[in-house]
Amino acid sequence: ISNDALGRDAVTVFRDRKTGKRRNMEDEAEKNAEQLEKERQMKEKYEKWGKGMKQQEQQQRNVEEHLHEASKPMARFKDDDDLDKHLKEITRADDPMLKFLKKKKPKDSKKKELPKYKGAPPPPNRFNMMPGYRWDGVDRSNGFEAKYFASISNKKAITEDAYKWSVEDM
Repeated sequence: ISNDALGRDAVTVFRDRKTGKRRNMEDEAEKNAEQLEKERQMKEKYEKWGKGMKQQEQQQRNVEEHLHEASKPMARFKDDDDLDKHLKEITRADDPMLKFLKKKKPKDSKKKELPKYKGAPPPPNRFNMMPGYRWDGVDRSNGFEAKYFASISNKKAITEDAYKWSVEDM
């Protein structure tokens, strides 16, 4: 009996359980490896994003700055441009020219300031909020705020009268 008939040294055939078709294990292994690589890359991305992109950039800039400073000689001379620039950027609280320098520097965050309400003083409200600049001055409330303030002032008056009554004959 030959080895072929007995199946010795034969290649194992893997089949799909449902369809019975042959499965190519090498292709499946390649696909799994590709899938694992994609998952690993996505995991790396999310780990990088989770640490904060801006913080990492700032840390990288700091490292580069420190390497740049470390590459300079220990002794600094008066014609050192980097040192001069660095010293000019430092602001000191007791500097008399500071107020003039602040005017020259452009502000990064220019917030659009809306105009304030100009007109008769508005009626008081519970939150001490000013009306918007477009308010026309007409009180369109249902009177709740006025009743609220009247009750508060009434309570104050009653407690004050009670106190005065209690200490009247002392």
